[in-house]
Amino acid sequence: MQHLMAGRILLVTGGTQGLGLAIARAAAREGAAGIAIVGRSAEKAERALVEIHEAALWSDDGPANAIAVVADLAVPGEAERAVAETVERFGRIDSLVNAAALPTRGSLTDTTRELLGEHLAVNLVAPFMTMQGAVADMQRRGAPGTIVNIITISSHGGQPYLAPYVASKAGLAGLTKNAAFAHRFDRIRINGLNIGWTATPGENATQQKFHGAEDGWLEQASAGMPMGKLGQPDEIADAVVFLLSDRSGVVTGSIIDWDQTVVGAYE
Repeated sequence: MQHLMAGRILLVTGGTQGLGLAIARAAAREGAAGIAIVGRSAEKAERALVEIHEAALWSDDGPANAIAVVADLAVPGEAERAVAETVERFGRIDSLVNAAALPTRGSLTDTTRELLGEHLAVNLVAPFMTMQGAVADMQRRGAPGTIVNIITISSHGGQPYLAPYVASKAGLAGLTKNAAFAHRFDRIRINGLNIGWTATPGENATQQKFHGAEDGWLEQASAGMPMGKLGQPDEIADAVVFLLSDRSGVVTGSIIDWDQTVVGAYE
């Protein structure tokens, strides 16, 4: 890939760590003119901005302008503020990635209304509102744009302990297609990635907190996977940047299973 994001302004939710940060770094390497990352921790945001600026040094398009919006997307109005601050700082939004997600566990029988509400707020309502704001900016300018939503392979059904997560992410998959259809003649392309099990620091914390994972769990889990490894953030980030770029052509409304599990196949 080369110069795929040249001159573009990108907003990435969940961009202060894990996959979101990997996407921001990839966009910087591909020449993005401006990148806004959204996360809850000011400390993580500062470290992320350093990584993004370092990644931009590999681009021939010059260093990317990067800013952080410290926001809790579970709080009403914060997603809208992230969009507004991005437009205020850079004048526009060309591309949006919704990578922020709440991964806490819960089954159908033990999930409280409060936990379900938290998942819906972060995993569905916040993407709805960032998409709404970004599309409104694109329409106002009469300009094309691209959006990629990070969903999950579990949106097909998932494990019993992921009930609220699956409900919210399946909703995001439906929203992705709905919005793509609604805005195809605005030349706004909207796609999603159903990512599988991915090796991130956040996943490490999740495995330890909810599943009692011990040191070495990643190596053990990787050995049991068809490709000998879990999904890699940098590889997924390259796919996202491709979908955000003009090189992905006319593709819109696609939900791509980015995993080594083949949904619907069995032995």
